[in-house]
Amino acid sequence: MTAPRRMGTENSKTRQVLLDVAERLMLDEGYASVGIRRVAREAEVAPALVLYYFRTLDDLFLAVLRRRGDEELDRVVRLLDGPQPLHALWQLTVHPGNALTTEFTALANHRKAIGAELAARAERYRETQLEALTRRLTETGVELPAELTPAVLLMLTNALGRILMMENAMGMTTRHAEAREFVERLLQRYEGGE
Repeated sequence: MTAPRRMGTENSKTRQVLLDVAERLMLDEGYASVGIRRVAREAEVAPALVLYYFRTLDDLFLAVLRRRGDEELDRVVRLLDGPQPLHALWQLTVHPGNALTTEFTALANHRKAIGAELAARAERYRETQLEALTRRLTETGVELPAELTPAVLLMLTNALGRILMMENAMGMTTRHAEAREFVERLLQRYEGGE
């Protein structure tokens, strides 16, 4: 019987550097630029060291996804717990950090393990957003029209924010200013200035 292969520790500085390199490559050049040899070269280590920390390339991708996903979930709860949850929701939605999510979404089309993890995290993320938003709207006394439930508000905000981010990334900005001004007027109406 073969002994289980040794793996590097999760809190190792080297592991963190490898994750940083993989994430930077994804953001700068897209997920296709991330490979074991490329990450090793950029981190100035041997490819075997990358494989010491991550058995496969998918394991490396999953580690990047989990690290950023956990950080983002903590950030969401903190921001939505503030005095202006609607403003916070809008800022979360149009946050430039969503570019990494876009890369993972594209990657998920080709790698089932990434897709499954991304979907599970997205479900948890949305439920966490909804719980925090609903709680803060109640606590701050913001009254929305009856047909605009917190869940619908969340979906509409996320959808509009993603469209603006995707189109902006492509260089398309037609009518973006008009849409942003509309959102700003609604935020002003329900929560006042920021």
